[in-house]
Amino acid sequence: MVSAVSPSVLGSDGHVLVSPDKFKGSLSAPEVALHLAVGLRRERPSVPVTVLPVADGGDGTVEAAVAAGFRRITLEVCGPTGRPVKASMAVDRDTAVVELAEASGLRHLPEGRPQPLTATSLGTGQLIAQAVRLGARRIVLGLGGSACTDGGAGLIQGLGGRLLDAHGADLAPGGAALRSLHALDLRGLSGLAGIEVIVASDVDNPLLGRQGAAAVYGPQKGAGRDDVRVLEAGLRRWADLAEAASRRTVRDKAGAGAAGGVGFAALALLDAGVEPGITFLLHLLGFAERVRGARLVITGEGSLDTQTLRGKAPMGVARAAARAGVPVVAVAGRRSLTGEQLRRARIQAAYTLTDIEPDLERCVRHAGRLLERLTVAIADEWLPA
Repeated sequence: MVSAVSPSVLGSDGHVLVSPDKFKGSLSAPEVALHLAVGLRRERPSVPVTVLPVADGGDGTVEAAVAAGFRRITLEVCGPTGRPVKASMAVDRDTAVVELAEASGLRHLPEGRPQPLTATSLGTGQLIAQAVRLGARRIVLGLGGSACTDGGAGLIQGLGGRLLDAHGADLAPGGAALRSLHALDLRGLSGLAGIEVIVASDVDNPLLGRQGAAAVYGPQKGAGRDDVRVLEAGLRRWADLAEAASRRTVRDKAGAGAAGGVGFAALALLDAGVEPGITFLLHLLGFAERVRGARLVITGEGSLDTQTLRGKAPMGVARAAARAGVPVVAVAGRRSLTGEQLRRARIQAAYTLTDIEPDLERCVRHAGRLLERLTVAIADEWLPA
């Protein structure tokens, strides 16, 4: 455990708010929150515990929204390789939370085999279309975990747009096919008039170039050097025609390269706004109301490292809690941040599974039980009996 502030600053009243992100590859955010709550209630049965799992727009965003009270809706859509997959979105009144990874994510690749040139975001467009049919007037689009580098062309097809080649035939799926794009027919998007689209993402990459979707994220999705060149050419052709059709120049905007360029399609053709993922989702999930009157906030994620400091969920939670004057501790599988880095992130202490179990494989396999054990130290140091 690394501590940056004395627990003596705590008051003796109020609840504990448990707001972690997922432990990737081990536990979802709701599961992390559940184990922490179980441990805390066992150690301090008189202290009220409130759980509010969080996400930053990537994997787990829908789960976090459902845990906060949104209604889950599951349907069959086109997966990234064309096979049907089950995908969920979260709906509350006129707001729908759509997570790209639910329909077009890496986890839907058959046997985990990447298809960098042909993977599509079509299913994400189908989710949005269904949300609109259900009456949603605001779409929160969480970007992360994408299997595709198609610039969001598939998303536009899923919403009723058509991408045509020189012979007037519909274009094949994927980023490589975009090199043959000749014309756009966007009349099918007319049903989106008046729909507010908000992209929740912390990715600030442009669509093209050395920091763009193909160059930076293509290799993570299985693209070799030649594949990256093919994808870059397709994305450039797509950008030329989409910007001409929308009369918006957005390819260089921060976030256009998010999720293989899906951010670009949302900006150019859906007139979307971009919001920092964790900041916007904390507002959407009602964090400010839940933290009011709390004596302690517990956040966390699988690894507390330099990526955490770039606006990941624990840092967003810590900043929001600091504004409310509530101290924050974090849990993680492992940690590489120093005490000074924790202080700058507004995290008063960090507790890791490797503190009590040095074997990383066992940490992954038994994360839930180990989290419950961590609450013993948290209760002793931050929740005086």
